[in-house]
Amino acid sequence: MAEKLKDELDLSLESLFGSEPIHDDGFSVRIVSRVRRQMWVRRLSMPIALLAGAIIEAKPLMGLVGFVPKLLGSVPVERFVADNLPTIDAPQISTLIMGIALLGMVMIVGRMLEET
Repeated sequence: MAEKLKDELDLSLESLFGSEPIHDDGFSVRIVSRVRRQMWVRRLSMPIALLAGAIIEAKPLMGLVGFVPKLLGSVPVERFVADNLPTIDAPQISTLIMGIALLGMVMIVGRMLEET
């Protein structure tokens, strides 16, 4: 049915694109392969960097994990009672919370407007 609905413009476009491709001695094939290779490099660079960073950070992280029980053992038990916990006495804490929430909403709306 699509063949029956073709108009003059469709037929002229078909004749234009139906011609022989221009001989470029493999230039377009090289460009396409180079672009595909760059796409793979970009896709793999972040996971490889993340893996390398995790491998480098593994030894110091294990030392830190081993240090936490020693640190917690040196803190007196009385510090963990709810009466001794420090409190925040900020009269404007509700204003700060509302400001942070408003900032988050503005950032979300800004990103939504950017995408459209």
